[in-house]
Amino acid sequence: MKILAIDTATEACSAAVLSGETIAMRYDEPRRGHSEQILPMVDAVLAEAGLALRDLDVIAVGRGPGAFTGVRIAVSVAQGLAFGAGKLVVPVSDLAALAQRAVVEHNAHNVIACIDARMDEVYWGRFAVDAQQLVVADSDERVGPPAEIVVPTPGDWWGAGTGWGLHSLRGKLPADRTAPQLLPRAREIALLARRDFHAGKGVPPEQALPVYLRDKVARPPSQSAGN
Repeated sequence: MKILAIDTATEACSAAVLSGETIAMRYDEPRRGHSEQILPMVDAVLAEAGLALRDLDVIAVGRGPGAFTGVRIAVSVAQGLAFGAGKLVVPVSDLAALAQRAVVEHNAHNVIACIDARMDEVYWGRFAVDAQQLVVADSDERVGPPAEIVVPTPGDWWGAGTGWGLHSLRGKLPADRTAPQLLPRAREIALLARRDFHAGKGVPPEQALPVYLRDKVARPPSQSAGN
């Protein structure tokens, strides 16, 4: 398969092309300016892979949760590219991509992915690994106070993501089994999208929607009033 994946949901900005078993990727942590960086990254990975948009099978995108503006940028860019090329889109959870990175870099088998959501909250979810060494959700994705995170026992758990750098989460897991420096990447989004595409989870561009979890941020005031 040939998959273009993009992600701008967190401080990181990345694009990757998965072609067979080869992955070309551009990754940076600019914190700002994702909208200016993502399309040049897309051009760079396509050029490295020797592909044009029309050669792709599908476009994958980190659909959140994450920063409100960043999630919108990624989904909008993916929709635009997919419309222009006549391709389906596979939306992939940024928490799943984060957990998958922990599998790749730390050989983790059970991961609690946790992203700092500001406002004294975190986005988090638990993930296990399947026979293909790809993560599958072991809980719903949630947003809430760090104290709500439950580490199952017994279990060989890793913590991945910026949420694990918060003081309020210290002691939930041993320090040597947390990786607070990890952020989601397009590389892992592409790997998960390949499985999801074969499972029939590709959608038309207009159906590729962002996931914010925090409704009070995502909805206009007129819709959130009284909720």
